[in-house]
Amino acid sequence: MFLLIVSCLVWGVFIEPSRLIVHQETIQIDNLPKELSGLRIALIADIHTGGPFIDDNKLRKIVELTNQQNPDLIVLLGDYMSPNSWHSRRVEPEVTAAAMKNLHAPLGVYAVLGNHDWWYNGGKVRRAFEANGIPVLDDEVAEVKWQNGSFWLVGLADFWTRPQHVSETLAKVPQGAPVIAITHNPDVFPDLPQSVPLLLTAHTHGGQVNLPLIGAPIVPSRFGRKYTAGHIFENGHHMFVTTGIGTSILPVRFRVPPEIVILTIK
Repeated sequence: MFLLIVSCLVWGVFIEPSRLIVHQETIQIDNLPKELSGLRIALIADIHTGGPFIDDNKLRKIVELTNQQNPDLIVLLGDYMSPNSWHSRRVEPEVTAAAMKNLHAPLGVYAVLGNHDWWYNGGKVRRAFEANGIPVLDDEVAEVKWQNGSFWLVGLADFWTRPQHVSETLAKVPQGAPVIAITHNPDVFPDLPQSVPLLLTAHTHGGQVNLPLIGAPIVPSRFGRKYTAGHIFENGHHMFVTTGIGTSILPVRFRVPPEIVILTIK
């Protein structure tokens, strides 16, 4: 038993947080136009540069591995920053943004900000990404051309740290136009109207620890484990929550490997 506990600790602290996997997922969304079928979106989130195993080499690996998947669209879902703590160090956002500018997708790369970014300096993080050619959608929308039509990417402000203007933001989209929303925190999901068939989020890290038979003991959500990770279908619309790449609070991952998600819409 002692050896098992030690092995799990070694795995959770030194091995699993250093990994990076590509998580392929396909979801069927009946109330999106059939023209969007086959759209492949890469989700990158919770990088937390300066945390354990998240250095310049890891940033390059994130970019290279994502580009190898040839996604149509790439979304960055917030929390690029880490605080100065016993297990992490603050790395200025210009470092992460300069690495992410090497991401390539025919429909572009878009970002939102997370709570850690705002706890540091959201304005500075935004300027760093936009200076490197990556638009940040903070209660803003962008029309994305796709094949012979288009859809609207709606970026919603972080639920924990910013005022919520969901209705006002969605009103910027032409009535009846296809919508895909992105934000950092999944807790906004119940507040979205039926006009948003798909929301892409992060923040939870999948709980970072997933114990056999127990699940994730701690999930930073007002809904407990309900929105821990993966595909959720509720009240007629869909959400996908990525477990992200870095760590927060404790430098550990157990049975929740760092991931880049490639989400295919059918």
